[in-house]
Amino acid sequence: MNLRQLQYICEIARRDDLSISAVAAALHTNQPGISKQLKLLEEELGVAIFDRGPNRLAGITLEGEQILAHANAILNEVGSIRAIGKDRMLEPAGPLVIAVTHTQARYVLPSVVKSFSRRYPKVRITMRHADPERIAQMLVSGEADLGVTTNDAPDFADLAVLPLRKFARVVVVPRSHPLTRSKRLTLKQLAAHPLVTYEPAFTSREVVLQAFSKAGLEPRVVISAIDGDVIKTCVEQGLGYAVLSEVTFDPARDTNLRALAAGHLFPPSVTRMWLSRPRYIRRYTYEFIEMCASRWTRTNVQQAVQHTRRRRLA
Repeated sequence: MNLRQLQYICEIARRDDLSISAVAAALHTNQPGISKQLKLLEEELGVAIFDRGPNRLAGITLEGEQILAHANAILNEVGSIRAIGKDRMLEPAGPLVIAVTHTQARYVLPSVVKSFSRRYPKVRITMRHADPERIAQMLVSGEADLGVTTNDAPDFADLAVLPLRKFARVVVVPRSHPLTRSKRLTLKQLAAHPLVTYEPAFTSREVVLQAFSKAGLEPRVVISAIDGDVIKTCVEQGLGYAVLSEVTFDPARDTNLRALAAGHLFPPSVTRMWLSRPRYIRRYTYEFIEMCASRWTRTNVQQAVQHTRRRRLA
């Protein structure tokens, strides 16, 4: 068993089609070589990691799932060891991969990224858009260094969660919508109109629906989307109203829309940062976190990560 074999099986498992040829292309090697290493590893372990179909891998075995979990953990630890060495360089340089939902990438992070890039021009920032479940997977597998979303971290993932900022929720409607005539919105008023909201994977949708449910009301959801801008476009077309974080509404751009105060109806939206607890955090990553929220100094982040570790072990 060697690290290259572990890298191969983890790369294969990350692809929905389990394509060995795609892994070979991504790693600049050849398919027969990867197939040979996979076979050698399975022979050494005495178990099949992948189910086979005609001329392709068809799935991951139960034993394979367990092996992959350990393999990912090993590769993460190796990556952390290498990062420690690189972190001693005089001038910070390297990658910073942020897995992020659309709203955070579009409205919350740009100013931070701009300031950070000026301070660390040799750090290569990549923002990868994903839903919250995929963000967790990317952090656990080591594909991303940080995750930014409004969701709580899932129980299956060994993640530390850092609350960054709170934003009040607003009801977004076309400028001529009847709700604009209300001095103080009520849930009953909103329930009489169609609702455009996020897909079920997003906490924002759950928060809105729970508020209606507690009031004994059921909103009429007509469209679901993962993108706040798409939701606003649907509202602009008169398809319904939306409940969004105030940060998504820009009066200078959203000239055909109105944002109505809804803080008394719905709890605020909280931007959260997720970190994989076992993963080494580079010095410049600590800087990025603190630029997102000044209270998250290196010491406070380390304490939060250690608290997560103790909680997981309890």
